[in-house]
Amino acid sequence: MNISRTPFRISFFGGGTDYPDWYEEQGGVVLSTSINKYCYITCRYLPPFFDHKYRIRYTKREETNTIQEIQHPSVRECLLYLQVNRGVEIAHNADLPARSGLGSSSSFTVGLLHSLYALQGKMVSKRQLALDAMHVEQDRVGENIGSQDQTIAAFGGFNRITFHKQQRIEVSPVIIDRDKLKELQNCLMLFFTGFSRNATDIAKEQIKNIPVKKKELKTMTAMTEEAIAILCNTHDDLDNFGKLLHENWELKRTLSSKITNAHIDEMYETARDAGALGGKLLGAGGGGFMLIFARPEDQLKIRERLGKLLYVPFKFQTAGSQIIFYSPGDSFTETS
Repeated sequence: MNISRTPFRISFFGGGTDYPDWYEEQGGVVLSTSINKYCYITCRYLPPFFDHKYRIRYTKREETNTIQEIQHPSVRECLLYLQVNRGVEIAHNADLPARSGLGSSSSFTVGLLHSLYALQGKMVSKRQLALDAMHVEQDRVGENIGSQDQTIAAFGGFNRITFHKQQRIEVSPVIIDRDKLKELQNCLMLFFTGFSRNATDIAKEQIKNIPVKKKELKTMTAMTEEAIAILCNTHDDLDNFGKLLHENWELKRTLSSKITNAHIDEMYETARDAGALGGKLLGAGGGGFMLIFARPEDQLKIRERLGKLLYVPFKFQTAGSQIIFYSPGDSFTETS
């Protein structure tokens, strides 16, 4: 049996340029970080005492005799991809809800692949985990999803991720002065809007709009580089990072009609009126978590004004997916 722990992520800039439809032609770049909120996958070979071969526990409970019968698409396709031919039990737990803009579905896939590889006695690289998760989600399941979530879940850390043709990916840690990184951490607030959404439906329209949104996507790429420059320059005021987040959000919301709505816009403007310099809805849009950038002295007022929303403290973290418990072998062998 083993347990994998895989972080969720916050994406600051460049979201939308990580779709293969874009970066295979134009290249893409994102700025994102993993955070100390996690997805946990427990995986073991199922003892041969039951009338089913596969037991899957997430928000639902599935018990089947074939992989093809499994309804959870990521579980089914991971098992098929890795050619798991013994019965297994898989259990999922998480610190935060699914479909909320923090890359939870990709954290699940990366963590599941990591656990299944470990179950088979294999150690794979972070890059292999990321590429395998992309293959499962984009090619086998057919999700409308980018490539940054799998990458940051596998690698972890505060990174500039560059996407090239033929799925070549560069992960470069952003080197930030320790005091400035702490200051950035203290300026960020995370709120749950109270409802989740299906990201693939929102992303489908955004991908469809790519041919007519090239100017906006190129501008967002330039903003990513500008944001990294602000962080790396010890003399550049972090307020400029917050203001750039606002500009980025104003641009991102034009990429699809489904990214935001009147309810989300009202939340964001309430935070701005209370002193926030910028922010964004995380992930594809439509709901989930909202990131706010505000000076520490303005945060109490913002929390009071957004009192109906759940405030979620978090910290940056540097480790990607990890096997945190591993007990090799069992006393049973499958005979049928």
